[in-house]
Amino acid sequence: MQPIEWRDGKIRFLDQTLLPGEERFVETDDPAVVAEAIKRLAIRGAPLIGIAAAYGVALAAFRFSTTESHLPSRLKGIITLLASTRPTAVNLFWALDRMRRIIDLHPSASTGELQAALVREALTIHREDEEMGERIGRFGAELLPHAASVLTHCNTGMLATGGKGTALAAITVAWERKKLKHVYIDETRPLFQGARLTAWELKKSGVPHTLVTDSTAGFLMQQGKVSTVMVGADRIAANGDVANKVGTFGLAVLAGYHQIPFYVAAPSSSIDFELRDGKAIPLEQRSPDELVNCGGKRITPEGTDVYSPAFDITPHSLITAIITEQGVVRPPYQVSLCGVKHSGTVYREGVKP
Repeated sequence: MQPIEWRDGKIRFLDQTLLPGEERFVETDDPAVVAEAIKRLAIRGAPLIGIAAAYGVALAAFRFSTTESHLPSRLKGIITLLASTRPTAVNLFWALDRMRRIIDLHPSASTGELQAALVREALTIHREDEEMGERIGRFGAELLPHAASVLTHCNTGMLATGGKGTALAAITVAWERKKLKHVYIDETRPLFQGARLTAWELKKSGVPHTLVTDSTAGFLMQQGKVSTVMVGADRIAANGDVANKVGTFGLAVLAGYHQIPFYVAAPSSSIDFELRDGKAIPLEQRSPDELVNCGGKRITPEGTDVYSPAFDITPHSLITAIITEQGVVRPPYQVSLCGVKHSGTVYREGVKP
């Protein structure tokens, strides 16, 4: 199942807010609909929102084609709209920068030429992410021990990317290779991406799994039921600090205490080399309604103060390794991540893609 695809001047995407109860696809030629879908998490996951944003710019090239002389400025207006949807995942801005570059490289192009160039770039971004997921899956699976029991947080599979995923790709590849014994899934409050989405994906894949509350993770580790923790990332700073779904930092602390490897799996497009460390990563604040309501029912008294960040920052010192499509990166991250940026051939640990 493709969570998003380009179809003859329109995009078709799966509304993830309805899962697991309903698998409903939305088809649109309106970039504003795409922006709203990203904002309300109908389209979610760092790599996937970058792909969706690229497609949104391509849609705009067709929607505003009658205003040919003003088309570049109209397109850049849509880029601004899409960039305003979610602040943390750097893939969004990375993809939009690529689309902006296409516009700038074709100042004298006809409308048809510009449309074709933008569609090609968006499709390329999608294809590249699919390929990156395949490579991350192979590199990540190689790290897992035999009969691995993996704890994961949030959703990092095909629902979050253009292909098999990141951390969940490594998990499913390990299952295919008969290296995996079991997966524990954090529910991932308050929107239950683990309970709703990761459990849905693993059920479809036939991978054995158990859902736990977020607060059960430490007890699982204490009982010796977890051999590895593997998560994704929405943005990685140049020093290796990682922004990921809130709750990730706590897992890293617990894994460190119990001497359990803590791996982060993400494409190189999630690395923000402009930021020295995680303190500079903008963290999205979600609506209090997501925390005070559950299943359509209010669960806390009116007037209760709410703090609901969507993400937290895990310091690089707590991360055993970062798995990218270019290989496995280990500390010191200031050095090894530069290898990812400049050559794409460093720190492969002998693993062939």
